[in-house]
Amino acid sequence: MEYIYAALILHESEKEINEESLTTVLKAADVKVEDVRVKALVAALEDVDIEEALEAGQVAMPASVSTSAPDSGAAGDESDGDSEPKPSAEEEEKKKEEEEAASAAGLGDLFG
Repeated sequence: MEYIYAALILHESEKEINEESLTTVLKAADVKVEDVRVKALVAALEDVDIEEALEAGQVAMPASVSTSAPDSGAAGDESDGDSEPKPSAEEEEKKKEEEEAASAAGLGDLFG
């Protein structure tokens, strides 16, 4: 994942993602750099529109969050005021974490 994060940092900084810049970011983060992985990632990113991939990941995540929010609110509007909010908050937290992990995994598949 460090390699992908480094590529995202370069992208966000509007820097060219090439072997030299990627290696520089990884070394600055004290990551043991494997030249083969750097070359593979740079080659894999050649035909990828990173901004488009990020936007696609961001659109999918809020859609599923907003889908789960009405369900938890409709289940116990005010009848179980004390017992409902805590489980729904925990469930939302778990769903959010799962979605973030899935999103990160999806970006990982795109980049490497």
